[in-house]
Amino acid sequence: MLKTTKPRRSLRRKRLTGPHRRRKVFNRLLEHRLIKRVSFEEYRDKVRDVYDGPQGAMLATCSMLSGHTALGHRLFKKGKFELRGARQILDVGSGAGQIARHLLKYADPGAKLTCVDLSHEMLRRARNRLKHARPRFLAADMTRLPFADASFDCITCGYVLEHLPDAKPGLAELSRVMKPGARMLLLTTEDNFSGAMTSRMWRCRTYNRRELARLCDELGLVWHEELWFSRMHKVLRAGGICAVLVKQ
Repeated sequence: MLKTTKPRRSLRRKRLTGPHRRRKVFNRLLEHRLIKRVSFEEYRDKVRDVYDGPQGAMLATCSMLSGHTALGHRLFKKGKFELRGARQILDVGSGAGQIARHLLKYADPGAKLTCVDLSHEMLRRARNRLKHARPRFLAADMTRLPFADASFDCITCGYVLEHLPDAKPGLAELSRVMKPGARMLLLTTEDNFSGAMTSRMWRCRTYNRRELARLCDELGLVWHEELWFSRMHKVLRAGGICAVLVKQ
C-alpha cells in the first residue's frame, strides 16, 4: 500500500546526531563526483554517452530488477498520482519508456503524450519498446525545453533531475511549461546510501529532500505530498524522493 506524508512536516530541519552525521559524510564520499569536477557542457556529453551506450541499453532491465517498474505501475494503478482529466502530458527524461508505458495505460484515451530525453538512442529504444503510435518523441535538454509557456497540465520527471548540478534551472523550466494547477510527479535520487550507490552507477548527483522541497516552493511548485512505494520503503528511506508538485 502506497503511503503519503504531510508535506510541511517534511520541511523541518532536524539536528543530526553523531551516527547520522557520519552516515551523511560517508554517503557524500561515496557519491560520484564527476558532476562537480567538470563543466556542465562536458558533463552533459558524458551523460549522453552513458545512456547511448551499454548502460542505457540495460536501463529497462535494471528498472525491472530493482522493482521500480512494478512499484511505479502500482503508483499509477492505485491513482496515487492522478492522471484523469489531463489533456497534455509531458514525460521528461523518458529513458526506455518505463513511465511512458504506465501513462499510455492509465491516462485518458484522448490525452496527448510527449516524451523528451537528452539521448536520441534512448528515444529510439523507447519507440521500439513501447510500439505505440500515440507518443511524440523529442530530443531536448530539460533546461531548454522547446515548448511554449503553460503548455502542459501534467508532467512526469523520473530520475533525470539528478543529472543537473543545480536543480533550479531544470525545475524553473518545468514550472514555465506547466499550466496553473498542473501536477508534476517528481522522482529523483536522495542523499542516502542507496542514492549514493545509484550515483556511482549512473554518474549523477543526489538531492536532500528538505532542501529540494524548499526550492520547489520558491519556484511556485507546491510540494503537495510525498509518496512511498511501500511501508518498508518509508521505514528504510529507500526508493528515492517521490513527490507530487502542483503549479501555483
